[in-house]
Amino acid sequence: MMNYIWGFLILCGFGAFALSGDPAASVDAMLSGVSEALELCLALCPSFMLWLGLMNVAKEAGLMEKLSRAVRPLLKRLMPDSSEAMAPITLNLAANFLGLGSAATPFGIEAMAELQKANRLGNAASDDMCMFIALNSSAVELLPTSVLALRAAAGSTDPYCVVLPTFIASLVSASCAVLLCLLLKRRAK
Repeated sequence: MMNYIWGFLILCGFGAFALSGDPAASVDAMLSGVSEALELCLALCPSFMLWLGLMNVAKEAGLMEKLSRAVRPLLKRLMPDSSEAMAPITLNLAANFLGLGSAATPFGIEAMAELQKANRLGNAASDDMCMFIALNSSAVELLPTSVLALRAAAGSTDPYCVVLPTFIASLVSASCAVLLCLLLKRRAK
């Protein structure tokens, strides 16, 4: 399905290019956009490599396992049927906590696969799956590394001014998500 959507968008772009009346300006705009995109990607690479490397070091050093044990009692209360999925759930939430959404994705996929194994509802999402999705989508973010990297790459004079507001907003959103999940879970029974 996504191939059709991307194909449609590319065809629309070529159509706009053909109808613009000024092919030279259109080509210049495309080359300029590609150049800016490449510059942004290259500016973001060091930040992503640093944080992904630190995350890998923390995992290899056993810090993630310690974090997993520390938050396991809370997660066990929120997701009682997910004992096998606790490790990937913790890693996913830890990566999100550090603002590493890209690093959190593989752990999230692994967690959902483990949660599906324990799912007694077949193709319907279990309560634990819904809670995990709510926590993952509204994850508490202590350090929004992606946003900080983007702000620094864009030349912001104070890229770190968003840290506290982001933490507060993510804390509120995660609390609301958990409360709504618990409320809807009770309502469905």
